[in-house]
Amino acid sequence: MDARTNSGCSARATKKAQEKAKVIQRETQEQTAKAISRILHKCETERTQEEHSLLQEHPDTVQELSRRQTRRHLLKRKQEEVFDDAENLKTKVKDLAKAMQQAQHVVIYTGAGISTAASIPDYRGPNGVWTQLQKGRSVSTSDLSRAEPTLTHMSIWMLHKVKMVQHVVSQNCDGLHLRSGLPRNSLSELHGNMFIEVCVSCSPAQEFIRLFDVTERTALHRHWTGRLCPHCRSELRDTIVHFGERGTLEQPLNWKGASEAAQQADVILCLGSSLKVLKKYSCLWCMNRPANKRPQLFIVNLQWTPKDNLATLKIHGKCDAVMRLLMEELGLEIPVYNRSQDPIFSFGTPLSAEEKDSHTRKEIAPFSALEDISQDPQAQTEATPLQGGWFGKGYSKARRKKKTI
Repeated sequence: MDARTNSGCSARATKKAQEKAKVIQRETQEQTAKAISRILHKCETERTQEEHSLLQEHPDTVQELSRRQTRRHLLKRKQEEVFDDAENLKTKVKDLAKAMQQAQHVVIYTGAGISTAASIPDYRGPNGVWTQLQKGRSVSTSDLSRAEPTLTHMSIWMLHKVKMVQHVVSQNCDGLHLRSGLPRNSLSELHGNMFIEVCVSCSPAQEFIRLFDVTERTALHRHWTGRLCPHCRSELRDTIVHFGERGTLEQPLNWKGASEAAQQADVILCLGSSLKVLKKYSCLWCMNRPANKRPQLFIVNLQWTPKDNLATLKIHGKCDAVMRLLMEELGLEIPVYNRSQDPIFSFGTPLSAEEKDSHTRKEIAPFSALEDISQDPQAQTEATPLQGGWFGKGYSKARRKKKTI
């Protein structure tokens, strides 16, 4: 009995000793890694003999930390905003204008960067949604339905009107292309539209365009809006395509139109998109063709994009500034957005009597809301944070566990 007890105690003691040794070893490795990291941040000429010896003793750790340091510097450079000087910007815009004048079929791809002038933040810019989330900061949003089409939106509308642009492919859900007057058959909103809800139980799917953000009750992978289809009484859903989802709705996504436009394009102009999502849609890039048979690619963005090395020309400038110069070069007037003529009022489907209280979002009115704001001093200084909605809701990226060295 005593032998068995002593044997059990001995096994426990051995196990504890082993666990303690592992903890000490891990702590020692961490301390060594920190010391090596501090040394690597020094110039070689400033390192002591002891520090050189430590680096030589742990070549694997040095290699791993050097790789991480290089990757961090590369990512930092990619996130930096670069601006072309005024003269260089004008020269590049002239080259873009010439290419568009000679082209037969121009397609424009747009991202969040064209809406920043409407006070809608982008995703990967210095103050973008992803950037703030990665820094551990919270993202609060205001009612984005109060935004209006920007100079870039209205310039694109004019370019389409004079038949210099044949199709627009947008990643944005803000509905501003639709509200600028762009025809729906010339627009593909690949990630949905915040003003549109649909009934997928009807065949074909029934579409309802509202004068307010329909995504108040929706969130990541939850699409039901709480309203019912007047035809079949099934619950309506929004059109937003979240990460990890595949959009299948014919409208407003219009994948067919986007794919056909890309196949016919001889010039593709990318405005305000990081292209980190668009690059995954192979049908938009004609990569199955030889390089000399692909459309000319022009990119307007302040930051690096994964398509930069394939671009005919990269323009580092804000979208509104570039489009202003482009329209001037083409001799075209930039129309001013007129809320009273916003086409969403003709497309809009009114709510039934029982649905009047189905949302709390402010509806777009034909007259500007500036009068309301001017009467409310507090509204001028701060926007009311809203819960729910498509923008920044449920997008927090899981933090990857640090790799142990």
